[in-house]
Amino acid sequence: MNTERLKLATCTLTFLLALSACQKHEESSPAPMPAANAESAPASEIPSNPLKEAYFGEQHLHTRYSLDAFLGGEALSPDEAYKFAQGAEVEVSGVKFTIDQPLDWAAVTDHAEYLGEMYSTLNDGVLGSDNPQVIELRGITDYKEREEWFQKYVISANRGGGKPAHPPFWAGPETSKSGWKQVLEATEANYKPGKFTTLPAYEWSGAPKGGNLHRNVFFRDIKHVPDQAMGFAEFNRETELWQWLAQLETQGITGMAIPHNSNASKGMMFDANMPDGKPLTPEYVKLRNKYERAIEMMQIKGNSEVHRSFWAADEFADFENADSLGTYSGRDLNAFGRKNWVRYGLGKGLDYQQKMGVNPYQYGIVGGTDSHNGTMSNVAEDNFMAGSHGGADGSVQSRRDSEVGGWLKGPDLNPGAITGVWAPQNTREAIYDGIYNRESFATSGPRIKVRFFGQFGAAAPINDYKTMVEQGYSKGVPMGGTLKAGSGMPTFTVWASKGPRDVDGNLDRIQIIKSWVGADGEPQDHVYDVVWSGDRKPDAKGKVPAVGNTVDLKTATFTNSIGAPELKGTWTDAAFDASQGAVYYVRVIQIPTPRWSTYDAIRSKLPLQGGVASAVQERAWSSPIWYTPSSN
Repeated sequence: MNTERLKLATCTLTFLLALSACQKHEESSPAPMPAANAESAPASEIPSNPLKEAYFGEQHLHTRYSLDAFLGGEALSPDEAYKFAQGAEVEVSGVKFTIDQPLDWAAVTDHAEYLGEMYSTLNDGVLGSDNPQVIELRGITDYKEREEWFQKYVISANRGGGKPAHPPFWAGPETSKSGWKQVLEATEANYKPGKFTTLPAYEWSGAPKGGNLHRNVFFRDIKHVPDQAMGFAEFNRETELWQWLAQLETQGITGMAIPHNSNASKGMMFDANMPDGKPLTPEYVKLRNKYERAIEMMQIKGNSEVHRSFWAADEFADFENADSLGTYSGRDLNAFGRKNWVRYGLGKGLDYQQKMGVNPYQYGIVGGTDSHNGTMSNVAEDNFMAGSHGGADGSVQSRRDSEVGGWLKGPDLNPGAITGVWAPQNTREAIYDGIYNRESFATSGPRIKVRFFGQFGAAAPINDYKTMVEQGYSKGVPMGGTLKAGSGMPTFTVWASKGPRDVDGNLDRIQIIKSWVGADGEPQDHVYDVVWSGDRKPDAKGKVPAVGNTVDLKTATFTNSIGAPELKGTWTDAAFDASQGAVYYVRVIQIPTPRWSTYDAIRSKLPLQGGVASAVQERAWSSPIWYTPSSN
């Protein structure tokens, strides 16, 4: 084994897993349960809060068991990734560092595609490990050569118009099952109920015609998972993925899929047609509503909420738009307009609700990184020293001058987002259920906490947190819920608190974004400033003036002399129409703080990066609350 091979496989498991017999994917059976975690605590000893706590975690992360991450040359193993999430020091791209704050939960979501190939590559003496192309893969040390390999075997096979297939060096389903089993072993070994939760998961990476339709697939517990993570070679349409999840449900396996990067979907994430080109059917929208319960709002490849070009009236739409996405794979953003963005999808879902009685885009909100280094939720702007894609952005110079091949230019990267889940306790079932029930939120990095309740009638008191939450649940619905027709106008309660670190900025304002469907079936929306810091007064159009900016670009510092550590308030929709469906979500805006590229420049004594913001207003997004007229 050569030096590079040793480096990349230091934490490979030392035993060969028993191989199961080859089965057709439609006959996929539950995987054998990994060995029980010795640190598991009895359920009675796990802390529980009926009013729920906010647990922060990572739902989108790749390790060296993803081929593209392996080719980056720096990716951690699944076990190392989970250790990093808990606070362990790691070295990536020559940088030793730790996460800024340990996580409450995490999931490794390695690509199902090429998982078997990586099993053969990372484990000596197993099926397929002596394949000449696998041997060649191990020996490639030059990053540019690795990129060429990735283009040849991944991009060309995954982004064409036909059905993708495994490459010739795939040794069969036994290797895919064994790779999946190794990921599950690490997932179970790091599960510490009540302290640190790990979720069994993987990524399905379909990209027809270069449009990103990827989904992360999650399972509720590790005792009931399929024996193979099914990728695009098995299912090259999302409908087949949902049908498989429905079939698994009959076997006692509970799972869901979470789409990401709608900003790169080439208008297909919220398309009016199914993958076969036919208009959406009631059966399609029912499957999508049941098995796709959340959507990723932001990650390293940009913010998918809105884009300034299509929401010019939204003063906060110019945030990590990752414009260079449009220079690759025919993803010209102007060609697809509003249809790439989550706000459009949330609004358009109301049209289908009205026509079919089910909303296919009734999404809760999550965030992730999509880091290909294995560095779980390394989302702090001041901690982005190792980048996210190994050799592609693992140095200050590469982040300033290079690109993540096929995706975007280095300066358009960002550290990614994080998911908060309101759950009664920190266990697999509770975290999974919190996401499934859409009581989740995302932030662009800081541990901002957000609560959002809606009801008809008088709002809960906001000065007493406990009473606010109790009445929010008892008299209304939380984020992720649906308001049925009631008397009068709906009132919403909002609450947010800043992140706990000194380098976390105070809060500028809390907004509510309302969307509805116009007579033409197209979404419309309006942004309302609900509560804000200081004594600022809204203008005639209801817009609150800017909070100010304390960022010192010479030192990459700021002060919390503006903004507020906590904001809370209520808002009543005075424009409410009981006959019209609507969707509402919260956006919390932080005061300006230095962007990661500014930290890079100051630390390296370089000029500020041109073409990107030097300061950012970090934010959080709640899952929505829907209003459905009685006729729906």
